[in-house]
Amino acid sequence: MTNMDHGKFTRVTTYFHSLLALDVFLLFFTGYSVMFNDELWWMVEFMGGNTGVLALHRIAGVGLIVLTVFWVTLMLIGPGRRKNFKAVLPTPTDAKAFVQDVQFVLGRADERHPNARQFAGYESDEVPLLSYVGKGVVWIFTVELVLLMISGLLIWSKVGAAQFFQTKAAATAFVTFHGLLGVVMVMGVIFHIFEHGFHPAFYPVEMKAFVPKSMMPHEDHDDDHEGTGIELLSLRPSWNWAVNLAGAAVVIGIVSVLLGSIFDSGYPVPSELAVGGGPSSVLLTIGINIGMLVLLLGVVLSTYGNILRARYERQVAAETERETAADGGEPRSEN
Repeated sequence: MTNMDHGKFTRVTTYFHSLLALDVFLLFFTGYSVMFNDELWWMVEFMGGNTGVLALHRIAGVGLIVLTVFWVTLMLIGPGRRKNFKAVLPTPTDAKAFVQDVQFVLGRADERHPNARQFAGYESDEVPLLSYVGKGVVWIFTVELVLLMISGLLIWSKVGAAQFFQTKAAATAFVTFHGLLGVVMVMGVIFHIFEHGFHPAFYPVEMKAFVPKSMMPHEDHDDDHEGTGIELLSLRPSWNWAVNLAGAAVVIGIVSVLLGSIFDSGYPVPSELAVGGGPSSVLLTIGINIGMLVLLLGVVLSTYGNILRARYERQVAAETERETAADGGEPRSEN
């Protein structure tokens, strides 16, 4: 193991992260099946047609609200959670890190600020667990989810949103706002999948997001070794072609979803699927489907990460039992 394996989440957070990811993926699949019902007709049929898609979208929306309420409650009353909340708050040092990053890109700084380093080149105790970029991702994702939940509930409850729907133009603008948030968020999630699934140090999946930090075998790292240990890692032979293929799919998917959202209509949850004018082009249809396949890849990686976590936990339990038996049945001391 290396100093990069410092652990990321607690056990509860790892489970929450996986559940939230699956719920958000379901929201994307159902929401975009409605938005791009011409291009993604096969997805609509797979989920039971118009009625099935809308039902699943609303169920996933309710699931998102439940998960959010649970997490907010845990952050308020959970042990040590307020300290974790403070850890994601922006600081003046983060602002300095951003300025220095800009200077570094422009060639006016020799190195990145410690609060901007996260993956390589430094000891884990020299850098924060969350860089200013990581904090930005957390807050952007949080704000988008809150706005999506509020706007989705108002659109679902026509009575509650009646004051906004006095004219067709107002109704269209309100629904478009919900759709625009979805487009912005899906672009971020697609890039997030690429960033954490194809980083050369973690490919094909970043296990720090699945294995609780309490189970990370820090003691296996040689304390006498200088550096993070990243230089000791070997690059998988399949990484080169995989990262190029995934990178192309990410770019095509993001651009296609963005362009498709400009030409299509009927998003997010009308009473019946609006029959549009058909796919704008064959290439755009292919591109949108590629974007959905990248999201599906995210589901696969999340599932794979949880499978590896389960295997690792069983391995640790088996090793603990063997060591306990070797010590004459006495529990092994954690110290």
